[in-house]
Amino acid sequence: MLNWAVTFFVIAIIAAVFGFTRIAGSAIEIAKILFFVFLVLAVLSFIFGRTKTN
Repeated sequence: MLNWAVTFFVIAIIAAVFGFTRIAGSAIEIAKILFFVFLVLAVLSFIFGRTKTN
């Protein structure tokens, strides 16, 4: 998930450098959404993954 967020962020930077502002804006929004989904899943995994099993 984090790899996809970084990929879209890099695409947004490259698109912004070349002047494709709509593509850059869309890519950065997708990157933000993916990053926050990653954060939520990481926190949930940390909280619920610490259960003790015997």
